[in-house]
Amino acid sequence: MTGGAGFVGATLVRRLVASGCRVRVLDNLSTGDAAHLAGVDAELVKGDIRDAAALDDALAGMPAVIHLAAAGSVIGSVQDPGTNFEVNVLGTFRVLDAARRAGVGRVVLASTGGALIGDATPPVDERSLPKPISPYGASKLAGEGYAHAFAKTYGVRTVAIRFGNVYGPWCARKRGVVNVFFESIHSGAPLVVYGDGTSSRDYVHVDDIASALQLGLEKDVPGGTVLHAASGVETTVTELADLCRRAAGVPDHPIEYRPKRAGEVGRNFASFDLAHQLLGYAPTVTREVGIPRTWQWFQEEVFRD
Repeated sequence: MTGGAGFVGATLVRRLVASGCRVRVLDNLSTGDAAHLAGVDAELVKGDIRDAAALDDALAGMPAVIHLAAAGSVIGSVQDPGTNFEVNVLGTFRVLDAARRAGVGRVVLASTGGALIGDATPPVDERSLPKPISPYGASKLAGEGYAHAFAKTYGVRTVAIRFGNVYGPWCARKRGVVNVFFESIHSGAPLVVYGDGTSSRDYVHVDDIASALQLGLEKDVPGGTVLHAASGVETTVTELADLCRRAAGVPDHPIEYRPKRAGEVGRNFASFDLAHQLLGYAPTVTREVGIPRTWQWFQEEVFRD
């Protein structure tokens, strides 16, 4: 599993180990943390997906790969598109090429829905025309293209799972809006909302994303398949701020509105119908349950000092 010491990996590695899988993690620990896997019976190898030799060593003897490692920030991609390209496009190509050389049977890739498709009338699905408006979205679309090409040219059975906006335990090092809101509440700073508060996303709990990835690993679906793993629920940023404030017991915590940022999609939520049909995927953690649960995790693991 590339990037397995990161946010999603911390949950997924535990899930796979509990199911009896032998897991080897390759992570450069730039955003991941070895402490995320403390006490877990998984092998951790420090290395970078842009390093072909490191990939060859990590994939030796492995029947399948879950590719999570990425430069995952839309805003970061706008500020530094070159690094975003190197990690997400070149890095994904090298993972796929190493899998080809190693004879790996299945590669499950983490992709994205909103940033890749761009501005479109939601709900989006696998038939929506991709028109990315950020380098991050473009890089994920390129990764899906290479995954499809490697499936059709070399027979590598690839499955790309397009995530909604993931939140939940182990997300403290991810610069996602949920943890930024919780950090602001904890420090007493206003919640910063970019735009007028009507922009929307599909917020999906990390437990549901881990379920989708495991199903993508286990189910017999055609190589080159692309699927959305989402909640199917549209949540505006103002609604999210209210959910976070209520979860923390401060419903009147101040909100500060700032101008919209370049590269960010206006509205987005996704249909997971095809993932349900092919994988049996269905989200189980609602935002009304998952956000308070995530606040509790922050209190216990991040704000305890």
